[in-house]
Amino acid sequence: MSYKLIITNLGKILMIIGLSMFLPLFWAVYYGHQQDIAAFLISTPITFGVGLLLFKKFQTEETIHYKEGFAIVSFSWLFAAFFGSLPYLISGTFTNFADAFFESMSGFTTTGATVLRDIQALPPGILFWRSLTNWLGGMGIIVLFVAILSSLGVSGTQMFKAELPGSPVTEKLKPRIRETAKILWYTYLTITVVESILLWFCGMSLFDAICHAFATVATGGVSTKNANIGFYDSPLIYWIITIFMFISGANFSLHYLAFRNKSLKIFWKSEEFKLYFSIIITCALFMTIVLIFTTDLTLGEALTAGTFQTIATITTTAFIINDYEQWPFLLQCLIFALMFIGGCAGSSSGSIKVGRILILLKRAHSEIKRAIHPRMITQLKVRERPVSDDIVINISQFFFLYILIFMFASIILTGLGLDLISALSAAASCLGNVGVGLGLVGPSQDFSFFSEFGKFFLAFLMLLGRLELYTVLVLFSPFFWKR
Repeated sequence: MSYKLIITNLGKILMIIGLSMFLPLFWAVYYGHQQDIAAFLISTPITFGVGLLLFKKFQTEETIHYKEGFAIVSFSWLFAAFFGSLPYLISGTFTNFADAFFESMSGFTTTGATVLRDIQALPPGILFWRSLTNWLGGMGIIVLFVAILSSLGVSGTQMFKAELPGSPVTEKLKPRIRETAKILWYTYLTITVVESILLWFCGMSLFDAICHAFATVATGGVSTKNANIGFYDSPLIYWIITIFMFISGANFSLHYLAFRNKSLKIFWKSEEFKLYFSIIITCALFMTIVLIFTTDLTLGEALTAGTFQTIATITTTAFIINDYEQWPFLLQCLIFALMFIGGCAGSSSGSIKVGRILILLKRAHSEIKRAIHPRMITQLKVRERPVSDDIVINISQFFFLYILIFMFASIILTGLGLDLISALSAAASCLGNVGVGLGLVGPSQDFSFFSEFGKFFLAFLMLLGRLELYTVLVLFSPFFWKR
């Protein structure tokens, strides 16, 4: 393993993060908030300077291999969270590192969980930084995985390559990985700009429109308001964000191909997208019907609330317009279940992903048929293309490991004093990069009550979920570090 190669690439990441700090600095200067300005004037050169030093000091022409790829991706998020916490600490937003690190990790992993109690009291630069970390994390998970790990054929990240035969990611958008990454970047940026403009035209300030567009496209759910999206009390804004959450939970490659071919038919050729769409329609209609008969909401309000909450949860964006803990417990259970599904492969959403669910359902159906007809020979297919047993085993192992970690995390959290519902939802929320849950971590609560150990533990769960488990877990193997 080349440690120089790892360190020099981490230096590049820090330089990018350092440069990105100029954006919140602009807003701090624009609004004239001195404490805000000072925080970013100090954080920016420190982050960029350390990155430049690491890049120059350990620069090498060596080639990235499997081990280096795993290490670069995992440590990139750790370094990003560490240096991303500097503005919070220097500005006085937080007085202890645990809170600042939790907030920063939550941002970069697009989880959106917070330890802040009065968000609207924050200065504009810090508010923008929270949203920007969401956006950088969402973009990073797509580009880094495609540009680094997918090019290596790493088994732990086959959501972008081998797990979905026939998907646009398997059949590269361009022959070169770098070109594919650029296409995904431009697609991500274009969707962000379009949503920002629409939200601005619909009554949000330009600042709020950009911040919420960042959080929507990244499926992060960070807001500039204490009441989250519910602050705006605008059905038009609700539906714009609902549509863009839906778009952001789909495979970004599909968006590019649909635009290039000027046809939406590409979406219906994807079995994963059709399942994603079907789950959303079914759950949204079910929520709407239950809300109509159990609450005082009108048909329009119930349809808006049910659709918004379904898409916000399944895409792991977790924006909020209603306190769903006031809804029937049946709907709360449905919301909890949706936390385990996630969006499509190649999106910025977290959790297990619809693609894996699709393969598992097909496998289960195949096994049921074999139970009825033991001699039947079945071949699992996606888009009429066979899926190898290795891929099915890989997905099954991932699912088992995900549930195992979720159960273990829930037990740890009950040991920290949480009731069972709060522990289960906190574990599911952080591991799935959702950001809100039920009970003590419900839509009207926050994570500030956790101990320092609890915050670091939850931050670790966020990292595990964001990087698809294996990318982080391999670092704990003694064999990984052997040359």
